[in-house]
Amino acid sequence: MSETRHMQIGEVAERTGLSLRTIRYYGEVGLVEPSARSRGGFRLYTEEDVDRLQLIKRMKPLDFSLEETRELLAALDRLNDTETGRDEREALSERLDAFEAAIAARCQALQSQLAMAEEFAGRLREQRTRNKATT
Repeated sequence: MSETRHMQIGEVAERTGLSLRTIRYYGEVGLVEPSARSRGGFRLYTEEDVDRLQLIKRMKPLDFSLEETRELLAALDRLNDTETGRDEREALSERLDAFEAAIAARCQALQSQLAMAEEFAGRLREQRTRNKATT
């Protein structure tokens, strides 16, 4: 059995692209608690903690609330718990299906916004080209 490797918050921030402040905040609101503390009281994180932070980071641009993020993380935690019964697993699976549908809808909305932004940028380029041609 291998020993769990712990990372200090600075390394976690570098790996995830999140600020120290954001990582601390996620701990304060109960999304990602440090797995351990050093003798000096420094937060220590595992690879699992980094994966959890990456998941939260991916949810943020999709405008999931903290409560929705907390709910998804709790569902995933329960699914990974060996003591979770079959009925609960089915209910959790259905909840994850709902999250997946919400993600797909939010991605579609973002794709529409991107298409609109690209069309707008194209119109501006055309306008600039016409203005340069007439001067």
